Order: sequence, then C-alpha cells, then structure tokens
Amino acid sequence: MRLDKYLKVTRLIKRRTVANEACDAQKISVNGKVARASYDVKIGDVIEINMGAKPLKVRVLSVNEYATKDNAADNYEVI
Repeated sequence: MRLDKYLKVTRLIKRRTVANEACDAQKISVNGKVARASYDVKIGDVIEINMGAKPLKVRVLSVNEYATKDNAADNYEVI
C-alpha cells in the first residue's frame, strides 16, 4: 500500500492530500530515510512524522486496505 494511503487509512493524517503534501515537503521518513508518497509500506517499517510540535514515530504492525475508526490504531504501535 502507498505511504500516503496508509497514513490516511490508519488515521495518522486526516486526509490523503495532506499526507501527500507532507511527503513532498519531506516531513515523513521511513526507516530513517525521507520517503515519497508512492513508497510501498511493509510490516515492520518505522514511520516518523515531523508535523506539528512533537514528532510521531510508529512501527507498522499490519497493512489493511480498509480500517474502521475503532481498529485503525491496531495497524501500528507508537514508539
């Protein structure tokens, strides 16, 4: 799954266009490297989001095409 879609599905970023713009502005890194929106997210990847006051670092636990509001947080763990 694309990185921008993963961020939207897991509700780490509210809209896919915002996720895409954050990737273009180099505010998203995966495994320590700046990632593009087209990056293919895999289980075990560490995603760091540098937007806002505090950076957020999460580890990917699963990659699902769809997630409800209740189980969206089950796709990752905050580090």
